[in-house]
Amino acid sequence: MGKLVAISDLHVRYAENREIVERLRPTGEEDWLLVAGDVGEMVADVEWTLETLSRRFAKVIWVPGNHELWTPPDDPVRLVGVERYQHLVAICRRLGVVTPEDPFPLWEGEGGPAVIAPLFLLYDYTFRPVGTTTKAEALAVAKAAGVICTDEFFLNPDPYPTRDAWSRARVEETEKRLTEEVPDGLPTVLVNHWPIVREPTRILRYPEFALWCGTETTEDWPRRFRAAAVVYGHLHIPRLIWQDGVPHQEVSLGYPREWQPRGTPPGRLVQILPRVVVER
Repeated sequence: MGKLVAISDLHVRYAENREIVERLRPTGEEDWLLVAGDVGEMVADVEWTLETLSRRFAKVIWVPGNHELWTPPDDPVRLVGVERYQHLVAICRRLGVVTPEDPFPLWEGEGGPAVIAPLFLLYDYTFRPVGTTTKAEALAVAKAAGVICTDEFFLNPDPYPTRDAWSRARVEETEKRLTEEVPDGLPTVLVNHWPIVREPTRILRYPEFALWCGTETTEDWPRRFRAAAVVYGHLHIPRLIWQDGVPHQEVSLGYPREWQPRGTPPGRLVQILPRVVVER
């Protein structure tokens, strides 16, 4: 029986990371791969990566990160916002890759059954610094600390007026789907690029960056939707934490300057199911 494995933040514009993707292989013919966002900024790079991986794994499930939603000035694909996302979804469907717009697949391999729920939720600036109560105040504190996410320049939310408005729409739509489409009693594996609870952001070197890392509205989702695991990336801090009895697994590769100093081989696929028993 196959295993459910995951990775994120491949950032294949770096030659070193692209070489890692070329080496990624399943442990068996029935393995499924979760790709939790930030494959790259260029549409062609995203397509190359997902096509490469879809030829090797029995099923690939992808969720977008902020980098896929950027519109870099050197990308021939000039689509922005929702249209850019829909273009990527169309590419995935051609490749047979599951997206947040598709029916939730049922994992029946080792550790199953479990409903795999790929999510696309963005962030709404509610992970605010202590003492701030509004988005404007929080952004001012971040700016004063010299912290600003590149999304503010490259991630166009069109036709939504703001990224947080887009996030609120995605959260509402996704919550409805999870409520209506997950069969009663079945556990889920929630896969999102951004963490869906705030706790993982507590150790950020620059805590102000948490503004661009999620939304408080999903804090109770792991319990409400019976998560056997939550998979995320974005922070480039690969680790496992537990909250309310639920494992939250950050599965990022990250930039070469981040993974090169580590003692572990880069590009290790993280096993999600069956769950590896570890000390908490």
